[in-house]
Amino acid sequence: MIPVKDLPPNIPVFPLPGALLLPRARLPLHIFEPKYLAMLDDTLKTQHRLVGMVQPRDIPGSTETRLHSIGCAGRVTGFSETEDGRYMITLAGVSRFRITAETSGFTPYRCCDVSWDGFSRDLGPAEQDRDFDRDAFLRLLSRFFEAQDLKTDWASLNEAEDELLINSLSMLCPFEPEDKQALLEAPSLSTRRETLVTLIEFALRRGDNEEIMQ
Repeated sequence: MIPVKDLPPNIPVFPLPGALLLPRARLPLHIFEPKYLAMLDDTLKTQHRLVGMVQPRDIPGSTETRLHSIGCAGRVTGFSETEDGRYMITLAGVSRFRITAETSGFTPYRCCDVSWDGFSRDLGPAEQDRDFDRDAFLRLLSRFFEAQDLKTDWASLNEAEDELLINSLSMLCPFEPEDKQALLEAPSLSTRRETLVTLIEFALRRGDNEEIMQ
């Protein structure tokens, strides 16, 4: 764990639509674009080895993208290189951050000044969700997976701790980028679980309506 005093004020950011990283979770990534290969090379030279994952926002009528103000930084903990020069990495979620300014420089990738204030719980122990009705949640999840034709290891889901279960599903379920952002910005594990349930229920209702219309 990185002490808050050692978190840097400026980090490289990787805008990747739909890719969600959460504190204490792990995100595998396949890096192949030249600018992000350069980003990773530079990141591995730092002591903190942090990369900020952030959702981009399209600007109507423009090829440029803005960045959501809140992202999550991950530390590069796994790294391998393929024969053709691509990187397979794993980011371990450290803490969310708020972008205060995008900085300009000589790098081909984007960097931002960030604030870590307001996210102290991200650097603490795993969160608990004391109101979590796991049985009801898993029944709802089973309906969702069946509707989406998704497969999973139900034994592992049953055994997973609350935070691991909720955060992993938030990262893996096929939601829109704006929905992923809502899951990221949830202030606590219980509110993230409530947001996740809302998104699943909405997807199921939408699916039922589509069947009726057909």
